[in-house]
Amino acid sequence: MQEQPDPPKRPTRRRLTADDWADAALAALAERGLAAVAVEPLAARLGTTKGSFYWHFANRDALVAAALARWEELSTERIIQAMEAAEPDPAARLGTLLRGATATAAADPLEVRLLAAADHPEVAAALARVTERRVGYLAHLFELLGFPPPEARRRGLLAYTSYVGHAQLARAVPGSVPAGPEYLATVMTALLNR
Repeated sequence: MQEQPDPPKRPTRRRLTADDWADAALAALAERGLAAVAVEPLAARLGTTKGSFYWHFANRDALVAAALARWEELSTERIIQAMEAAEPDPAARLGTLLRGATATAAADPLEVRLLAAADHPEVAAALARVTERRVGYLAHLFELLGFPPPEARRRGLLAYTSYVGHAQLARAVPGSVPAGPEYLATVMTALLNR
């Protein structure tokens, strides 16, 4: 009797996590806006079924909330933690944040898409939390540079609104806002000028 070969093994699929779904939702949102966060297209994008979605989330609103929490964590908290760990000088941290944020703004439409969806209650709440956290962190850096708290807060807000304006213009009118080192040095000088 001839020995039968073992049947081919099916490749085992990695089990998707809630973060996988949240990341896919953020990618869809960045590409086509909040309306693109829909279960069936995301399942197809992830190569899975709607059942996987319902394993992790009760409904689309729960996915949107998870995606926004993921965005807050990745684009704010982790960046602040990395800055705190890597750079002791607050002026250097400001420069690094400004360079990184302006480079990201030109390449990644996610934040502009979120601003455009600010009429959605979950998005509005996330934008409010992120704005407060980012402005607060920038104000903290200005305080470390010797500015009194009210002035540090004003400068933190100025730095953040400069970034948001830069992001909006970079997406709406590509090439309208310079991103080179000379421009960013001018912005830093204006922010730090006493």
